[in-house]
Amino acid sequence: MWQHVPVKNPKPNAQEFIDILMGRMPQRRTPLVEYIVDDFVMRPIVVNLLGREWVTPRGDRESLKAYLDNFIEFWYRMGYDFVRIEIGLPFRENRLVAPDPASTKQRAWVDEHHGAISSWEDFERYPWPRVEDIDFFPLEYINENLPEGIGLISSHSGGIFEHLSWIMSLEGLSLALYDDPELVQAVSDRIGELITKFYEHLLQLENLIAVFPGDDMGFRSGTLVSPEALRKYCLPWHKKWAEMAHQRGLPYFLHSCGNVLAIMDDLTNDVGIDGKHSFEDAIITVEEFQQIYGDRIAVLGGVDLNILSAGTPEKVRQRTRQLIETCGAKGRFAIGSGNSIPTYVPVENYLAMIDEALDCMGI
Repeated sequence: MWQHVPVKNPKPNAQEFIDILMGRMPQRRTPLVEYIVDDFVMRPIVVNLLGREWVTPRGDRESLKAYLDNFIEFWYRMGYDFVRIEIGLPFRENRLVAPDPASTKQRAWVDEHHGAISSWEDFERYPWPRVEDIDFFPLEYINENLPEGIGLISSHSGGIFEHLSWIMSLEGLSLALYDDPELVQAVSDRIGELITKFYEHLLQLENLIAVFPGDDMGFRSGTLVSPEALRKYCLPWHKKWAEMAHQRGLPYFLHSCGNVLAIMDDLTNDVGIDGKHSFEDAIITVEEFQQIYGDRIAVLGGVDLNILSAGTPEKVRQRTRQLIETCGAKGRFAIGSGNSIPTYVPVENYLAMIDEALDCMGI
């Protein structure tokens, strides 16, 4: 059933991947891109297709190394030109936990009504983390153990708006934008300063080929808070991090879910993102998005999650090839999911997308 996955003799070319997406060379192939592949999907592929023993990290270095070895091998043998992993500061955020109906795991949701900071007293008491609290070992290990030709893509886990709305809660943030904007500014600045220190460390990794953060700022019909609020409290930080990446000669890609069309000109013209990821056909199709913005930035992914999660493998293959033949033909395009590969995407559908993309590449 799977003619092309796993790839028997991978020949990743991280430099070509970046050159294609930056428009520095003709798009002779449409490379693969992905933001996150959940372990629940990755594990059966590693065990059943790659023939490797799955190891869950147990808090010690040896089990973590074994897990990371499988992690690297997965991205390598699926045909990607990079390994993407993210870690981040341990911000304290109120969360709700419930069983994941699609797996044996637990799912966590941020409490949208009760934030950890809702007053200046909370701000002063809040246990702000330090960059020294982060264990950079997973990034450093992957950076040092990449197969030939493959690159590292990484970012801080969670973006400036996400952590702002998680720490204050979306409801609390919305109220504070009117009742106490100085508090919002203070929380935003503290988060931004800490994440900046994270990026100072990340950008020292020699095999890093792109910074690719996620910051979900929208929902189906618009941005989660006003575009003006995003321009004031969040986009300046993305601009700073994009400038830091550009100073290293690296692109700054952005994953942002929902309808963020109201700030796309800000993201392309002011922030300076080099590529956009996360698309939902009900908001705007990838083809339509590329028509508007494809001359300015790379377009990343686009196979709608509704197709990936509820469609047949054949439907997934059809949409994958359609995007390669349309968006890929125009250039600065990489094929992958419109969002990520969560637990509820059937393994056979994920593999159908990969297999079809590799077939189009002639691999």
